[in-house]
Amino acid sequence: MDDLVRRAFVAYFRTGGTDQPSSASGEVEHDGLRYVVLQNNGGVLAVYRVFDKAGVATLRKMHRWPAALSGLAEAKVVPLRVQ
Repeated sequence: MDDLVRRAFVAYFRTGGTDQPSSASGEVEHDGLRYVVLQNNGGVLAVYRVFDKAGVATLRKMHRWPAALSGLAEAKVVPLRVQ
């Protein structure tokens, strides 16, 4: 599991997440921006935007995310890493 995805899992559960994300969760790029999308069979659980500040990647939870990220199977998003 990628470090950013692992960190997103930790952040999700620390903020009260109760549903278990699946292995389909991962890092994607959409419109030139990087996101970590946590999802399971029921859909998207949480989306974190990846910011690179001085070479250190930080995550910020999105309260409203691009609609294309809600349906990754149909969307034109590019997975950054195949797991």
